[in-house]
Amino acid sequence: MKIYVDFDDCLCETAKAFSGIAERMFGKIVPYEKIQFFNLQDSFKLTDEEYEKLMIEGHRPEVLLSYEETPGASKVINEWIDQKHEVFIITGRPFTSFEPSRRWLDEHGFERAKLFCLNKYGRDSFIKNSDFNLELEDYYRMKFDFAVEDSPLAFRFFDHLPELKVMVYDRPWNKDCEFPNENFKRCTDWEKIREAVNDPI
Repeated sequence: MKIYVDFDDCLCETAKAFSGIAERMFGKIVPYEKIQFFNLQDSFKLTDEEYEKLMIEGHRPEVLLSYEETPGASKVINEWIDQKHEVFIITGRPFTSFEPSRRWLDEHGFERAKLFCLNKYGRDSFIKNSDFNLELEDYYRMKFDFAVEDSPLAFRFFDHLPELKVMVYDRPWNKDCEFPNENFKRCTDWEKIREAVNDPI
């Protein structure tokens, strides 16, 4: 099987880290549980300038390396790889973040998973002249059997795969979203994700 796994808030606790950064930089106190929108500019009520500064800070190598692993993620992914499944970590982080992201993965037990930076959200604007090592036209040639994703904004990237089974990692910003079809299943943790792969929808 080929399995797509999103990086932020599936493998690591990015939003929790950004909540602390927003409070430290701008005095915006929005606990993780109160993050309503995947778009952090809206969740933290930031100006365009503040949002750009937030994203640049959150993507500095030393900050990226400080993010905590989502409990159980490396255990399940290594089980999949041991079972000869192919795991593709496809992140919306710009390619300027590739090296520290790869290092974070290697340090947290994901060294056998492949990493690709895909321009999912047009975020190349916050780090000037950045690029990505996977273009959309190449991504759309890829095939997956399962996907792990937390962002409703990313669901459209699965439209070309009508048989794909999608495990939606339960997060505050996707609580009220409508799933595109019955192939999407909400999972509260990595144990539930493992069960969903072992017993497909």
